[in-house]
Amino acid sequence: MTDSANQLTQLFAEHWEAWLRWDPLFATECGDHRYDDRLPEAGEEHYAAWRDQLRAFRQRQGSIDRTALAPAELLNYDLFARLLDNEISALGYHSYRLPISKAGGFHTSLPDLHLLTPFTTVGDYENYLARLEALRRYFQESIDLMRLGLHTGFLPPRVTLEGIEETIRPHIVTDPAQSAFYQPFQQFPAVFAGAERERLSQAAGTAIQGSVVPAYQALLQFIEEEYRPASRESIAASALPAGRAFYQHRIRYFTTLDLTPETVHETGQGEVQRLRAEMAAVIRQTGYSGGFRQFIAFLRTDPRFYVQTPAALLKETALILKRIDGELPRLFKTLPRLPYGLRAIPDFSAPGNTTAYYQPGTGDGTRAGVYYVNTYDLKSRPLYEIEALSLHEAVPGHHLQIALQQELGDLPNFRRFSGFTAFVEGWALYAERLGLEMGFFADPYSDFGRLSYEMWRACRLVVDTGMHALDWTRQQAIDFMAENTSSTLLNIANEIDRYIAWPGQALAYKIGELKIRQLRALAEAQLGPRFDLRAFHDVVLLGGALPLDVLESSVRQWIAARQRL
Repeated sequence: MTDSANQLTQLFAEHWEAWLRWDPLFATECGDHRYDDRLPEAGEEHYAAWRDQLRAFRQRQGSIDRTALAPAELLNYDLFARLLDNEISALGYHSYRLPISKAGGFHTSLPDLHLLTPFTTVGDYENYLARLEALRRYFQESIDLMRLGLHTGFLPPRVTLEGIEETIRPHIVTDPAQSAFYQPFQQFPAVFAGAERERLSQAAGTAIQGSVVPAYQALLQFIEEEYRPASRESIAASALPAGRAFYQHRIRYFTTLDLTPETVHETGQGEVQRLRAEMAAVIRQTGYSGGFRQFIAFLRTDPRFYVQTPAALLKETALILKRIDGELPRLFKTLPRLPYGLRAIPDFSAPGNTTAYYQPGTGDGTRAGVYYVNTYDLKSRPLYEIEALSLHEAVPGHHLQIALQQELGDLPNFRRFSGFTAFVEGWALYAERLGLEMGFFADPYSDFGRLSYEMWRACRLVVDTGMHALDWTRQQAIDFMAENTSSTLLNIANEIDRYIAWPGQALAYKIGELKIRQLRALAEAQLGPRFDLRAFHDVVLLGGALPLDVLESSVRQWIAARQRL
């Protein structure tokens, strides 16, 4: 290994250690439990110091001779530079001063912390207790950060706070045993002595009463007395300090491409028109005689498409997942070793949450991935969407891609445990379409659900840019989604509010999927009978989550190599 390669490896290692220390919750998510006894700091100075650290790492990287690196090392060098540049720029816009909304934030993620944490030793429990005791400090620092945001123009859109109390009040309990944070103390390993169990349980009650409950009480009081009254009626990111530049940065950050809001908006409109034509053809297949809007109303109200209990929804989902598992080897050479599970989204966060989401496991195999399904308001969870949703969130979507990436031991940690949203979400949307090649969507209603999900992502290009850069109203965005998708009105409203709170993120899905589909079409055209879909999927997946331009270079190199055979 050359001196330059050694310097680069050392730089990666030091940055990774600094990252885990800076964000111990991220360390826990990655399966590194050295910092399980602490929460991050949340003050302004914490973010400023991290930006300074990243700048120092970036400056140090610039002193390494790129020309002395092998191709694989050079790729790591360039991706590391891009990661640092993205984060340094993002921190410069101070959007961390808007850390919560009804769709999510530290107040909804921390109650699930026990699901990421091992509980096999007394030390594990004591680490968790230390985090509970630190919760009050962490919430207060976060409140102070939001208060700074109010004083510096980072005002939350009012609509993103509507109903946020429903995600806070469940944690203000009089009986500690009723707290979500108490769950690890409901059952102990068999080897724990009775006195040890009693001590830990009492300590948990004390920490919940003395730290957790007061933290949520203070947050609720702040929101009701200061945060909501100071919130803004406007919804656009362009209304924030340096807002137009910030939104342009968000486009680059989440899509990895230099695109203008207008270009993204036009791309979305074009995809909407294409998908409307395909949806009309499927409606004709069903034999329905009414128009598009009447068909959507029929889907939203006919009881045949809905179950009556959360257990029934999870059962239907599990059946589809097992069918998918059996088809994967036909399309993939390389599959992850890590399994995944299925859970309902917790009740306290379900009302304002998305339809489903995926929680990654750990690369060392000690914690499985989890596909979370929203079982709240079952009349908003149609059966005809389950196939597309499961292909996206579990396999061959998020779980297959993320678990496989974590198992790529030859990659540096920053590539195994982080990546680029356009790739991650673009792959998951591409995975939905793979269902056609796996024998799914045979039922026209499920196929319509697939098209509606793709339409949903196409609409995101239109409504996200519309609201944040092109003066669209929230109602205009809701109406556009309602006119073009079969999603229920509750889902649509929740999604629109998520886009308002998280500018630009919604653009990643369709932009990434379009690029992957374009590259597959290119490979099929240039390789003809020599095209191997399983080999193509290896090329796409075994480099981890890449920027789309880097992915294109990788696929083009693979095509050229295959042509030389």
